[in-house]
Amino acid sequence: LAISANASADHMLINADGAITKPLQPAFLCIPASQQSNFAVGNSPATVVFGTEIFDQNADFASNTFTAPVTGRYQLQATLYLANIDSAAAYYEMQMITSNRIHYIIFDMDFGQDNAYFSISNSVLADMDASDTVLVKIKQSGGTAQTDITVQSAFSGYLVA
Repeated sequence: LAISANASADHMLINADGAITKPLQPAFLCIPASQQSNFAVGNSPATVVFGTEIFDQNADFASNTFTAPVTGRYQLQATLYLANIDSAAAYYEMQMITSNRIHYIIFDMDFGQDNAYFSISNSVLADMDASDTVLVKIKQSGGTAQTDITVQSAFSGYLVA
């Protein structure tokens, strides 16, 4: 069964088992196209570059930024797979920046040595108005600009309600 508001596109599909899909529902998954090496240290966070779209249902993701097509609640999540973490950094801070607020994750890498790899994740159910945006940034306070964001990182989201 297909339900459409007009004849040009199916807005909701119900299969024989009762599973419902919404082909026009905003949803995206993106990853870096290449490693982002030695991001800068300091007070200005670095934008995480997501150059490959695995999928972008409704075409709302571009230039590292998701733009909400309608007002609603969006489930957003990002995982950064870091390499060459600097033990001399005071802290690292991952930010998911929406038009309404910044959602932070902060961690101190005081393991007594530089770590080869470490992953951090952040997820939030965010209120977004139509045309609001969200992007991911990371900040390193202190230490050396040696940390890399690998291609195993990901950023995704979808409209919940």
